[in-house]
Amino acid sequence: MPTPDKPARVTKRRAETRARLLDAAFGVFAEKGFGPTRIEDVCSAAGYTRGAFYSQFDSLDELFFVLYDQRATLITEQVRSALEAGEDPDDLAGFIDRLAATLLLDRDWLLVKTDFLTHAARKPELAERLVAHRAQLRAAIEAKLAGGAFALSASAGTIAEVAHAVVAAYDGVTVQLLLDRDQAAARAWLGRLITRLTAAERRAAR
Repeated sequence: MPTPDKPARVTKRRAETRARLLDAAFGVFAEKGFGPTRIEDVCSAAGYTRGAFYSQFDSLDELFFVLYDQRATLITEQVRSALEAGEDPDDLAGFIDRLAATLLLDRDWLLVKTDFLTHAARKPELAERLVAHRAQLRAAIEAKLAGGAFALSASAGTIAEVAHAVVAAYDGVTVQLLLDRDQAAARAWLGRLITRLTAAERRAAR
């Protein structure tokens, strides 16, 4: 006869299975790419059977999208937290350093993200997910720029335009990072680009 805590154990076991499959898939996608990866590759890496896979996901596509949603949302929250961590609202240099350090993620994630970008670009219904996550990222940057005690120069454009430009600069730098694998250089370049894009000035004391 089922005990009251049995469903909780089943739920926990399912959650652990799902997490292991997602973690294993992340490594496989980064190593092989989404296109060449098969369900068997993910199952082998996670130590599960195809039955365990299908108890969690209907297809490899579904797993891929769940993985992207999960990671992209986490990264947006990390960026938001990093930008809110500054104690001095007038510290533009600190803002730029935190943003550059948080945006430049590990190379495996950049490979997976690039796979999702090229896949979604061919399917408008999937592109909406990418657009939504990028909008969240820009919103976090916009909020910090709007709430900080520094102002953008007139030539920099609106705060929304600057946020767009910062994300575009990040995209460009990460492409280079994928090729030359030099994260330190990429982080330095991103910091310089954000500095130029913000072109912020201290507000005059009142």
